[in-house]
Amino acid sequence: MSAAKRSPRYRRILLKLSGESLLGDKTFGIDRKFTDYLAAEIKQVHELGVQVSAVVGGGNIFRGVSDTAQGMDRVSADYMGMLATVINGVALQDALERAGVYTRVMSAIEMREVAEPFIRRRAIRHLEKERVVIFAGGTGNPYFSTDTAAALRAMEIKAEIILKGTKVDGIYDSDPMDNPKAKMFERLTYFEVLQRGLKVMDTTAISLCMENRLPIIVYNLKKKGSLKQILMGGKVGTMVEE
Repeated sequence: MSAAKRSPRYRRILLKLSGESLLGDKTFGIDRKFTDYLAAEIKQVHELGVQVSAVVGGGNIFRGVSDTAQGMDRVSADYMGMLATVINGVALQDALERAGVYTRVMSAIEMREVAEPFIRRRAIRHLEKERVVIFAGGTGNPYFSTDTAAALRAMEIKAEIILKGTKVDGIYDSDPMDNPKAKMFERLTYFEVLQRGLKVMDTTAISLCMENRLPIIVYNLKKKGSLKQILMGGKVGTMVEE
């Protein structure tokens, strides 16, 4: 059967993007060319009939555990990081809507002039109406990362998988940027990720996914067409599952 006639492997997904991914070629802030590239990648799979949601980090602007937050009250720093994710969510929404994809930003921290408050049933309804939903503001609580927010939102909306876009091809046994002989894994269990201390997502997020048997694929966000390839059943990146 040709690729054009095959159905997507997953019908509802959550895409986890780091804030740093929005940097593109910049050292700070948001690279509009890269948000346009992301929008094109998301539009491709959205046109297949896949219901797409996303969680974007805030590390390109501010992170509560970053060096710049040293000496600050952890709770204040975390709230600043959460606000940064709203800025990124609105930037991604802008890129998607310029590409012709209806999008909603839903924030765990209420700011009605900028984003809708997160309401689970409303989020699911938006997905059913073929809108891309961007979850911003983390979980709305300090001490929890956007990885944990991604795992939580994915389970709340009954997503079938989390797709984590990174700057490398998958999960390696050591940092491939430092070690050219680093070995990439095709498949891992949640326990292996925790046992090896692999920096895929934080331990809270991995534990949540393990308890609820929610699979994760880690892939290279910058390789054009990878997202569509995954959804059409291609072997891309590293799968983490039971």
